[in-house]
Amino acid sequence: MIPRTEIIPAPFYQRYIDLIKEEEIGEAIKKNTRQFTKFLEKIPRKKIDYAYAESKWTIRESLQHIIDAERVFTYRALRFSRLDPTPLPGFDENEWAANAGGANRSWKELKAEFAAVREATTLLFGSLSEAQLLFKGEARELPLNAFTIGFIVPGHVAHHINIFKERYL
Repeated sequence: MIPRTEIIPAPFYQRYIDLIKEEEIGEAIKKNTRQFTKFLEKIPRKKIDYAYAESKWTIRESLQHIIDAERVFTYRALRFSRLDPTPLPGFDENEWAANAGGANRSWKELKAEFAAVREATTLLFGSLSEAQLLFKGEARELPLNAFTIGFIVPGHVAHHINIFKERYL
């Protein structure tokens, strides 16, 4: 087991990492998957297209964002785990959301896509060796490794659960 001290300090992502208390990536992802899946099932239908302020995403659009972000995070983890030192760019989440079409997708389809993406995430992280997890790459002009991303992924979802609870429900 790799100790959490191997998490690379990531100022932008620290708020996500801090939400995860588990010591192992697999355990963190599994627990987060259960929590988020249950949470999504409890959202009242009338709230799915609610936005708490003008120009804020609806819950439906937020779920699309969560799916997109997880794909980006796991792509970075895949690149680093293949010992690829190529610096990776960031992405503009607002631009992506504006072009994702999340508002026009069915809730059922979005939940199914999240489940599929999360299953792929689980399998990816479960397949990585210690060396693959610890290889340092660069994303958004910051050092990062797959091990750190393994905590960012569930932390990002936990962050959105908190926002949903505080501002949407």
